[in-house]
Amino acid sequence: MTVGSNVKQTLANLKGIESTLRIYSVQSNNREEVMAYKKALQTTESVINDFEKRIRVLEFEEPQYKGN
Repeated sequence: MTVGSNVKQTLANLKGIESTLRIYSVQSNNREEVMAYKKALQTTESVINDFEKRIRVLEFEEPQYKGN
């Protein structure tokens, strides 16, 4: 796997985690759990944003990774 493929696969995994955290936060009845899920969700969203920025830079600097 190329660096671009690895970064994009990691991003896809993170988006799956984000979706799971959203589901758990909606399904939970415990206020403390909801708060913990939401905090984890904020952290995950921040990491996803960082990865998306990195992918844009990677594709700009290394055009062969674009669209992989």
